[in-house]
Amino acid sequence: MERSTLTLCGLTLPVYALDALVVGTGCAGYNAADWLYDLGRRDIAIVTEGVNMGTSRNTGSDKQTYYKLSLASDGLDSVAEMAQTLASGGGVHHDTARIEAACSTRCFMKLANLGVPFPVNAYGEYVGYKTDHDPRQRATSAGPLTSKLMTEALEASVRRKNIPIFDQMLAARLLVEDGAVHGLLAVDLTRVNEPGHGLTLFSARHIVLATGGPAGIYADSVYPCGHTGMTGLALEAGADAVNLEQWQYGLASVDFRWNVSGTYQQVLPRYISVDEQGVEREFLLDYFETPQEALDAVFLKGYQWPFDVRKVEGSSRIDLIVHHETADLGRKVYLDFQRDPTGLDAGFTGLSEETYRYLANSDALIPTPLARLERMNPDAIALYRAHGIDLAREPLRIAVCAQHCNGGTAVDGDWQTGVSGLYTAGEAAGTFGVYRPGGSALNSTQVGSMRAAEHIAYSSDPAPFDASAFAACVQRTAAGWADELLTCLRRADASSTDWKLRGRMQRVMSDRAGLLRDPAEMERMRDEILDLLAHFWDAYVPAGTGGVLHLLKTRDMLLTQAAVLDAMLLSARTRGSRGAGLVCDADGSSLPALPHLHYRPQTLGGDNQVLCTRFTDGGVSSSFAPVRPEPVPQDWFETVWRDYRARTARVTRSAR
Repeated sequence: MERSTLTLCGLTLPVYALDALVVGTGCAGYNAADWLYDLGRRDIAIVTEGVNMGTSRNTGSDKQTYYKLSLASDGLDSVAEMAQTLASGGGVHHDTARIEAACSTRCFMKLANLGVPFPVNAYGEYVGYKTDHDPRQRATSAGPLTSKLMTEALEASVRRKNIPIFDQMLAARLLVEDGAVHGLLAVDLTRVNEPGHGLTLFSARHIVLATGGPAGIYADSVYPCGHTGMTGLALEAGADAVNLEQWQYGLASVDFRWNVSGTYQQVLPRYISVDEQGVEREFLLDYFETPQEALDAVFLKGYQWPFDVRKVEGSSRIDLIVHHETADLGRKVYLDFQRDPTGLDAGFTGLSEETYRYLANSDALIPTPLARLERMNPDAIALYRAHGIDLAREPLRIAVCAQHCNGGTAVDGDWQTGVSGLYTAGEAAGTFGVYRPGGSALNSTQVGSMRAAEHIAYSSDPAPFDASAFAACVQRTAAGWADELLTCLRRADASSTDWKLRGRMQRVMSDRAGLLRDPAEMERMRDEILDLLAHFWDAYVPAGTGGVLHLLKTRDMLLTQAAVLDAMLLSARTRGSRGAGLVCDADGSSLPALPHLHYRPQTLGGDNQVLCTRFTDGGVSSSFAPVRPEPVPQDWFETVWRDYRARTARVTRSAR
């Protein structure tokens, strides 16, 4: 790593020149850096807003499951079959699906060898279980904190190799010229109160963005509070996005952000809502014909946690009811584990066969949801107790929350974006489509980051740092932007409306562009955001001298919201309700349990298309494109061997 300085807008800024730079310290970011090092690229570093932040380290649910090729003796499977499953959800490129399937075992075994305690049976087989949208038992887990254990294992490997980590360093602007990335302008958050506001330059011909999903655009979110994402960073740099309209929403606790799926539902808690006067009612009884029907729907939420427009008459009715109680009626909704819900007064015999059999097999046909949870999953109780919530003494407040964006930056089979040298991996990359097997996100973090590292190592040689060429590039690509930023910061005021603006836009997104989508409101909001962005630097008032962090986060949120809303609008108008988005339509169908809600049915087709979104001059544009077709490999061994040796020749030479 070569260090120097450079003058920009009258400020002398530090410059760090590297071969490759990774942004993010979750499962994808650490893995990218670890692979780069092992592939011989040693002039590398990691930039992160906070080492201990992010979804990989701080959340569970989908992040507790690793979805891979079956490795147990009774799990007949193949790469082609797993690729077909990954692509069958719709809107998925077949080449990336094939790669995620083919590389899943290699990436999984690396984690196991690094010490992640994935369980094996007495014969050493990694026995699996079935997850949502999974026709086989491909999933495995190291417990509720699987992604945290993965992150810690990968971090330990990175630190053993002494790969530099720039902590408290916020990526602010990518330096892109002639369709290629040349570096990054970042903010050192430890120096924001200095005259240069912490501005720092990195020269790098290869950058891997592992910044997670666009977590900051919703008010109701199960993403950890320290995770906002930086999707706008890539979009503003010229990278396209795909499937930004495709999300996962579901029930989650809000005081401590955690999904209430699995046994939290299968123990049949009592659903209650409380109005402003503190009046409580067990509200599911108002929306189902019988208490037993309500209880069976609650049970299914354990298996079918994500909201799905195809299940609005089944388990997803629960999500719509909770959203109605909170967003429309302004009530607070809780899960009560202390008392049995109505319908269990005379025992469990009125439940469906599936619900009854599950509880019986779990030896949980006993009174109170808390006792059943203690019997089936005591760690679930301990998790909340560790965060100051005692389920034995207080109800658990919940809402319908955003959990995962199935879209993201468009990438090719090497996880490279349309900007040469710029890669994205993990949830930042848009490889998931409309529906996906639970746990496939963790596999994608490892496969995508490995593929990016391999492509960097296989396709290029490290180049010497040209200080004068980089300085000229910075002037062309960053001087104007930095000048606007610094001018805006000079207006800093303790009475800033920063948080009010962010809170208002996040609230509208949750209410009008979440699982329920109002096209008229989404169009109005998109146009308002584009107007805000057009005058952002002139109108925005940061909060105090250290307000650069919130300023940049707010701007990135607005960029991302505008792109997401444009994608949602095109999908709503052409495809109706689809995936996790129920499109409101006054002339559409209605649900007997929610007669006020009218929606546009799903239009069949479109599974072989992705929805592409990009920023244009002064606006944002979305359109459909066909998915890349299924590969047909010609796997004659001698030919594959010859091609492999040619592809990896650079790494082979450097290892000699």
